[in-house]
Amino acid sequence: MIDEISLKILNILQEKARIPNVEVARQVGMAPSAVLERIRKLEKQGIIDGYEVRLNPERFARGFVAFIFVKAGETPGEIPVGEMLARIPEVQEVHFVAGEDAYLVKIRVADAGELGNIIREKIAQVDGVLSTRTATVLTTFKETARIPIGEARET
Repeated sequence: MIDEISLKILNILQEKARIPNVEVARQVGMAPSAVLERIRKLEKQGIIDGYEVRLNPERFARGFVAFIFVKAGETPGEIPVGEMLARIPEVQEVHFVAGEDAYLVKIRVADAGELGNIIREKIAQVDGVLSTRTATVLTTFKETARIPIGEARET
């Protein structure tokens, strides 16, 4: 079970993962060594999966976002289409979804031309892909990997 202090620590780390341990300790009213011990315990328990840097996609010519619905016809024993789609470098997310389509893929590229090339030359070439439908993003109002956490819950 995660207690209220650990939840505060997690919220602080989600806001700014590189915050100094001493500052986290100050904000939660604990000794830095105790906070570090809690963070290590949260990592060991798999509650904290890791830390990563969020780059500005515009600075790397990756400001064009699209969501691609992929219909697949997989047969037992094949490498699942989802695993193959996840190997494409431009793909940021692959989700197995309910409904008519099997997968929802988030992709980030430079422009519509590059998107078209990747769909034709990479996604459509994956064994088992039957068809795709694409929705391009015009404006993003929110994009985050943060998870809203409030009260402690048993897992």
